[in-house]
Formats: sequence, C-alpha cells, structure tokens
Amino acid sequence: MPFGRKRRLDRSVRERGVAPEVEERHRDDDRDVTTGPFDVGDVSEDDVERIDFGAMQIPKRAGNDLRVSLDDKGRVVAVSVHRGGSAMQVGAYAAPRDGSVWPDLRPELATSIKSQGGRARESEGPFGPELAAELAPPRTGGKEAVKGTSRAARFVGVDGPRWFVRAVLTGPAAIDETAAEPLLATLRDVIVVRGSEPKPVREPLPLKLPVELAEQFGQVVEPDADKPPPPPSITI
Repeated sequence: MPFGRKRRLDRSVRERGVAPEVEERHRDDDRDVTTGPFDVGDVSEDDVERIDFGAMQIPKRAGNDLRVSLDDKGRVVAVSVHRGGSAMQVGAYAAPRDGSVWPDLRPELATSIKSQGGRARESEGPFGPELAAELAPPRTGGKEAVKGTSRAARFVGVDGPRWFVRAVLTGPAAIDETAAEPLLATLRDVIVVRGSEPKPVREPLPLKLPVELAEQFGQVVEPDADKPPPPPSITI
C-alpha cells in the first residue's frame, strides 16, 4: 500500500520521542520543519510506490536497483539502493522513548573508523550532522591490511519517534553531492514501521522479504528449514 506525507515534522521534537498528538499542538510557524524519513503513524496515502520490508517501506524509483542481502536461513539482513555505481545501505533501529541515538553514535563510529586506520570527520548535510569517512582497506585473518586503497563512505543518521535510521553511502555518492541526491531523495521518502513492543536501544528492527518475493523464492514468513536457502542477494 502506498503511503506519503501527512504533515511535516519538527525534527527536534521528533528526536525527543514526543507523541504526534503533542507535536501537532506546536504552532507551524514555530517549528524547524524537515521532511522524511517518516514514521508510519505520520503519513497518509500518496502515489509513491514502495516495497514493504517490514520495518521499512522503501520507495521504488526508476534508475534505482533495490538489493536485499539474506543470511543462510533466508532472513533479510540488509537492504541497499544502488544507482550509477553508487550504493546506499539503509537500516532501522530501536531508539529510546526520550532522547536520540545519532548524537552518541557519530563519535563512536568516528573512533571505530580511526582505530581501523581510516579517517572520519563531521560535516553538515541535508539531514543534519553526518560523518564523511575514508575506510581503511579490509584486513586478512592475520590482521594484515589487504592491498588496495581506502574507500570513501558517508554516514547519514535520522532520529525518529523510538526509532533511528542510518544510511551509508559508498561509491561516487560518498563524495559527490550530485550522485548522492537521488539516493538521499529515496531516503527522504522511506517509511519506518517501529511497532509498539519494547526493544533494546540500537537493536535492528526486523526486516522481511516482501510477500511477492517470498512467494517467488518459495519462502514463507518463517523460512522452511527443509527448503534450500535463497540466493544471498536479490535485486528488485
């Protein structure tokens, strides 16, 4: 079912996990408005076609390839959008009712990247503070760096009501705003379905194959152990 924008949200209010009905009472001219990603409770129907991955509904747009990575049991572990040699991996996570994840996670990511021989610095983007990074080449089992050059990556985070979305851009989109814009436009129209059950902070929200793909690959909601696993990735 397609969804879309019902109203524009105040990011500062949304980061605090304030209920929509409380946020609604703020005067429009007093709010620093932003657009997307959206909580499923704050949207209404529109003409955007989206693929339902359970915790996230991701727009399907011309020129984009949606790719799904699966584990050996056929469960979805990652969803990414590919376009023109660039990629954007998107994940949704549980967040605290009061507070946010991204302000604390940014310095942790930067420290981790630097400890592995990479570089990271904060920058300002369309969704607020983000990280521009150069990732060190991967290491072998003996912890020796694999020969190769560092890879550019751009980390974007958005805090929502009890959820957090992180997007990682690689390829030309990591350093070229023109290449990044179509991917970020897709991110703006993502819808998050958090659910009401308690979850540990930063726990990934569960993803699933869309019904049509599950049927295509002979899966049900819970993969059948007697059936062979589907391929490790699927392009939609």
